[in-house]
Amino acid sequence: VVEVHEIMQTGAVEWGDDDLITRLLDTRRVRVRGKKGGESSWESFDIHPAVLKWKRGASSNKGLEIRLRIPRDSSASAGAKKSSAAGSSEMNNSASPRHVRVRRSASVSEERWRMERPLLVTYTDDGKGRHSRSSSSPSSSSSSSSKARSKRAAQAAKRKKRDRRRKSRAGKASKRNRRNRKKRKRRKRKRQRKGDKNQCRRHALYVDFQEVGWEDWIVAPDGYNAYFCQGDCNFPLAQHLNSTNHAIVQTLVNSVDPTAVSKACCVPTELSAISMLYLNERGKVQLKNYQDMVVEACGCR
Repeated sequence: VVEVHEIMQTGAVEWGDDDLITRLLDTRRVRVRGKKGGESSWESFDIHPAVLKWKRGASSNKGLEIRLRIPRDSSASAGAKKSSAAGSSEMNNSASPRHVRVRRSASVSEERWRMERPLLVTYTDDGKGRHSRSSSSPSSSSSSSSKARSKRAAQAAKRKKRDRRRKSRAGKASKRNRRNRKKRKRRKRKRQRKGDKNQCRRHALYVDFQEVGWEDWIVAPDGYNAYFCQGDCNFPLAQHLNSTNHAIVQTLVNSVDPTAVSKACCVPTELSAISMLYLNERGKVQLKNYQDMVVEACGCR
């Protein structure tokens, strides 16, 4: 009987039978053959549970132990005493544990040892073969399917991560575009406000009759808001400036050639009257409406 054990814990004496704690992985009953039946054969053992545990944690890999046991009450033991297959030339027939030589003794020739020595061959299936899924054992099939699931899960995680990064970049770009649009609008409004300040428009102007020396003949009012017009008449002229066609053409020519003609002038386009009490030549108080005293609108003329 050939047994394959996983070493779970080692003792004080390394590889000593009494100091090892092992777990049985697989076992096979092997028939000992004589020279007529052939001197060697192959046996396979499943160590898949141990390999899975080692993959989860490399520190748990303490190796394997292979044990060869010959039942005392079996008829094969009598034939095993006489056979020399797989290096079994030194098996004891006593009650002590039997011994199988795995190294060539001095009395065995190199050529004979090459034919009789026991061999241990291990193999793994990485799932990359064309027919690995259909031809592998159930244990290797489950291993391959678990690897495929892990690979698909890793690819799905990468896709999700890539999509999150793409969405994050798109969101940042969108925010950046919104900020840039707001900045452009603010700069445009600022330029418009700055242009509006220099544009032709009505400004406040209060006339105090006492300051101008008219208080001796004007009884009321003491003063009034006369307003005045000031500002640039740049091309193109705005509609609210009440410009004449001549002023529009003059401004256009000035924009093409400033030396040809000056800009149109910012002047009052609408005026209103005010009522005043004043002293006439006879010293009597008189009420009169004075026309075109207050600027109501400005324009380019």
